[in-house]
Amino acid sequence: MRRRVLLATISAVAVAVLLLGIPLGFFAGQLVMSGETQRINDRGAGLATAVDRAIERDEVPSEGVLKTAVEGRMGDLPTHVSISMPDGTVIEAGEPVEGPRLEWGATTPARAGVVVTASAVGAYIKVAQAAVLVVIAAVVAVAAGVAVAVWQANRLAAPLVYLAASAEQLGSGQVRPRLEPSGVEEIDLVAAELARSADRLAGRLAAERQFTQDASHQLRTPLTALTMRLEEIMLASKDLEVVEEARISLEQVERLVSVVDDLLAASRRSQGGTTEAVDLWDVMHQQDEEWGPTFERAGRALVIDVPEGQRVLATPGALAQIIATLLENSLKYGDGTTTVRSRPSGTTGAVAIEVSDEGAGVSDDVAPKIFERGTTTGGSTGLGLALARDLAAADGGRLELAQRRPPVFALFLAGVPRALDPKVVLPPGTTISSRFRRRGWLHHD
Repeated sequence: MRRRVLLATISAVAVAVLLLGIPLGFFAGQLVMSGETQRINDRGAGLATAVDRAIERDEVPSEGVLKTAVEGRMGDLPTHVSISMPDGTVIEAGEPVEGPRLEWGATTPARAGVVVTASAVGAYIKVAQAAVLVVIAAVVAVAAGVAVAVWQANRLAAPLVYLAASAEQLGSGQVRPRLEPSGVEEIDLVAAELARSADRLAGRLAAERQFTQDASHQLRTPLTALTMRLEEIMLASKDLEVVEEARISLEQVERLVSVVDDLLAASRRSQGGTTEAVDLWDVMHQQDEEWGPTFERAGRALVIDVPEGQRVLATPGALAQIIATLLENSLKYGDGTTTVRSRPSGTTGAVAIEVSDEGAGVSDDVAPKIFERGTTTGGSTGLGLALARDLAAADGGRLELAQRRPPVFALFLAGVPRALDPKVVLPPGTTISSRFRRRGWLHHD
């Protein structure tokens, strides 16, 4: 596309320059020639008037009049002047002209003949200079057109490249690609629709994964009970035929349990990434249990301000690792109470998780590169925050330093769309009645 935009823009500029430059050069040459001719005519008319005045005084034209007629004003072409007086006297001034010429001649009212001649070569040189100026202007216009074409091509092509990369991320399992506004309305519309599609896909994947997990769990319970019942029958019965039938049924149940486990594992391995609907409270409660005693031993408080039932799209292990990294960082470099809170972010259902403390904050020289590998103020490898940022990006989220002093780290994650909430698809506690299963079997029979 970049090449096509370049060729189209440069072609348009070249055509415009040709359509305008050629007529402009032609008219510029005509204007120069017309101007030089008019100047010769004006000088001849002025000389004729001066000659008539001299004849009225019974004098001949003075040297000053002849010199003015020959030299003219600054920038005028030099001329050759020939004056035929009424008594037959011929007065000439200036160098004779050979070759192409511009000539003006007339007979004055005092019956004197005046002829003013200039070489046309000088006029042709001025025409050529005007043509050169037109060519230079055309070259500048083409260069400006090329520069604009390159800028426009990059402006249009770069967002499309990023859009293609985001689509590739979506196709490879990154259900929440990171898209930046391009400034091109049409491209931004496509990007916005891709983001909405990513949200819907993420919600569906989370709902399907949750459904599979819940269905597997709910199926495993009656299957376990059935297994235990068959084992009791095998142990209690003395009829060998009954024991054999129970053993065969038990094998069938075990194969069914294996199928359920395989389906669950396949769902977790399927494309669409490892993100799922995660209850923030469960993750934060786990982190509070792990880090609370450590903060108490350090004489500091850890406050968790996360509402129950708030769900985000994330990988549970990765989310726990990110929060643990931020808590460890706050414990090591911060001071006072460390607070973990969550809040809605924007109108898309996203959730922001903020980790803050009452310490001195991040220095201005470290803040711009705090997420770069190897950046540390001492006593650590400088990899923790970089890995946390990568884990957040892998789930389609974003980890950033929201405030330097006091320090506030913000983790932005996509929320679960309400219409695709796994609880709506399969509410907790839903059971599959055996009565309906029996009806299905009777119907098939």
